[in-house]
Amino acid sequence: MLDKQQLITPEQALPGRDTPMTVASEHFVNQSDITAEPNPNQKQILIGMGCFWGAERLFWQLDGVVSTSVGYAGGFTPNPTYEEVCSGRTGHTEVVRVIFDPAIISLRTILNTFWENHNPTQGMRQGNDLGTQYRSAIYVYSDEDLAAAQESKQQYQQLLSDKQFASVTTEVLPAGKYFFAETYHQQYLAKNPQGYCGIGGTGVCFPPN
Repeated sequence: MLDKQQLITPEQALPGRDTPMTVASEHFVNQSDITAEPNPNQKQILIGMGCFWGAERLFWQLDGVVSTSVGYAGGFTPNPTYEEVCSGRTGHTEVVRVIFDPAIISLRTILNTFWENHNPTQGMRQGNDLGTQYRSAIYVYSDEDLAAAQESKQQYQQLLSDKQFASVTTEVLPAGKYFFAETYHQQYLAKNPQGYCGIGGTGVCFPPN
């Protein structure tokens, strides 16, 4: 019996497929192309903070965020389906790809939003959502951003420790392959305003700048 709160090994992973997921490219909210790569003046980051529906909405609302999409990262199975990720046999976590303009919004603001809007101490779950697909994660695309994310993790850990919270379990790693989730997941809460949103923080915030 597979323990969905225990990360699998590469040998245990489902084989997946060579064909990428076909997704509608237009962002339902801001009409950006969610499949486009960042231009030279933009940056990207992958963020996992539980169910990706609410997490994506959180970020598309921020000034300076160019585009958001949801998908899977951090695991082993190529081009997985949602059902495969839910099985716990891909190693992936649900993530939001955030493409942003650093001239308008800083990486620090992105990271602060991430830390303050979920509980990063829960391991392989977020609230009532149980399984490795709900683990907290930050995947970045440069050494500079990796150092910034690690520093922010240390700073938030101190704030949490001061309030007697447990240790942060968030993965902070260089980004691997990002796989788009199915179109119906993209901007889900804009299409389904009464849909489930699991976003909820610890109440611990960074001091104002």
